[in-house]
Amino acid sequence: MTAVLGCGGAGAGSREVWQVDEVGETRARVVDAGSGKARMVDREALPPGTREGDVVVDGRLDPELRARLTREVAEARTRRAVPVPAELDLEGSEDPRLTIPGER
Repeated sequence: MTAVLGCGGAGAGSREVWQVDEVGETRARVVDAGSGKARMVDREALPPGTREGDVVVDGRLDPELRARLTREVAEARTRRAVPVPAELDLEGSEDPRLTIPGER
C-alpha cells in the first residue's frame, strides 16, 4: 500500500514528486505527491534501482522523504488501531469448519 501523507509542500512549485506504488517489468504506477493521483509511467522514467515505496523528486531518489513518509504512515496506522479485548479469542476453535459438505 502506498499512501502520501503530510507531504508538507513536497509537490509545491515546479518540483515533480512521485511515490512509486508498483513496479512492473516495463511500466510503473506512481502517485503524484501534489495531487495524490496515480498514473502509469515507463520504467525508464525512474532512476535505476527504483523499488516500490521509493520517492522520486525531479528524477532522483529521495531516501529522506521516503523515510519520513514511511514514518507518517506508520504513525497514522498506530493512531487508527483498535485494541483487541483480552477475552476475544482470535485463534478460533479446533472444530472442523462449517462448510456445505460438513453440514450434510
